[in-house]
Amino acid sequence: MALSAPEELKVAVVIGVGPGLGLSIAHRFGREGYAVALVSRSDARHEGYVTSLASAGIEAGSYVADVRDAKQLGSVLDTVAERYGRVDVVYYGPGALDLGERPKSITETDSADVQEAMSWMYPAVDVVGRVLPGMVERGGGALLFAGGLSAVVPMPPLGALAVSSAALRNYALTLHAALADQGIYAGNLVIGGLIERGDIHRLVTANPEQFGNVGDRTLNPDDIAEGAWELVSRRDRAEDTFSVFA
Repeated sequence: MALSAPEELKVAVVIGVGPGLGLSIAHRFGREGYAVALVSRSDARHEGYVTSLASAGIEAGSYVADVRDAKQLGSVLDTVAERYGRVDVVYYGPGALDLGERPKSITETDSADVQEAMSWMYPAVDVVGRVLPGMVERGGGALLFAGGLSAVVPMPPLGALAVSSAALRNYALTLHAALADQGIYAGNLVIGGLIERGDIHRLVTANPEQFGNVGDRTLNPDDIAEGAWELVSRRDRAEDTFSVFA
């Protein structure tokens, strides 16, 4: 039996929370009065995330789920919905599993590579299938996705990742068109560049001999989170782009 949440309390689920963008998204929506459910494949850093949010006066809970495990992820979403009685916003932004593995160029990419890359896109569809009925019933909600710049700008070195980024973006924009008249927002964040405080940024900056010196060509996750909030609150466009590439 679902627990009734206070009518004014809304709930945002952050899938793929990390120390960079995911946590910034949680703080930004939390400042607007949302309770935040943090989801990632390990709970190793959850205590620190929840403490950070609590110190800002934000109600938060953490859950473990690998997005590629549909049963596990679905169970977490059901648990959140049961705890609060609703899910108002879902941010979908899981990161790569092997941070040190470089993708094959598009000319070397085979179908198996694409299938592996798409394993991060398919769960987005499952997430929507899980939370959308409740949003439709309430006549409101938001679905927000984060993908790479390779979805809109050809980047051959990213290979299969470009294919999955393009698929996720198309899914988000098509949902936007389909749901616009139902009071539900769907949108996409196009991200081009290293996000400060994130795991990939930490890896790259710690290994300049391998990746080079990125200098100040980085993205502030708080700025992207602000853009995410503007998309969801204003609902005047389907996506926003944040890029260090002119």
